[in-house]
Amino acid sequence: MTVMKKSEFADSQGWSRPYVSKLASQGRLVLTEDGKQVLVEETLALLSETADPSKAAVAERHQQGRVEKGVHAHLTPAAESLPSAGAPDYQKARAHREYYLAKLAEDEFLKGRGELVERKAVDTAAFNTARTLRDLILGLPPKIAGELIAITDTWEMERKLTELLRGVLEDAASLVQLDAEIEQGAKEPN
Repeated sequence: MTVMKKSEFADSQGWSRPYVSKLASQGRLVLTEDGKQVLVEETLALLSETADPSKAAVAERHQQGRVEKGVHAHLTPAAESLPSAGAPDYQKARAHREYYLAKLAEDEFLKGRGELVERKAVDTAAFNTARTLRDLILGLPPKIAGELIAITDTWEMERKLTELLRGVLEDAASLVQLDAEIEQGAKEPN
């Protein structure tokens, strides 16, 4: 385990001291318990884990500048280590974010093509349809009770009930179709 002062660490990496102070303020330096010295191997591992891959070209350009200035001879080799537990993994977080952004874009595309609908609209339409059907069916007995009491033939009673239920179901279908047409007309742009 290598321990250095912040200024020594900056010099060993070929970085400016303000940059190392910036890393410390971002919480990207692993410091000793007193907070005055840098744990080199752990800090380098943390920096590699939290590096922004989109900044690779910038890092390469700075590295090339260090080589040209001869700073490279003073650098210590970066220690290879496993990612520390609990440390953020930029690449995984970025991939996770990009995956869900792509899913959102796909959903919007499917909505635009009419292949995907909002669940709330479907739930509301299903509830309204079921309520209409229930109300029409429950309204049937008071209307037909007087007619059915006079029928003594079971086949005739079955025919009459079937006829009345078909009428109620056709009325429900008409009302649902009318509601759908009204709703569709309200959504279409003028």
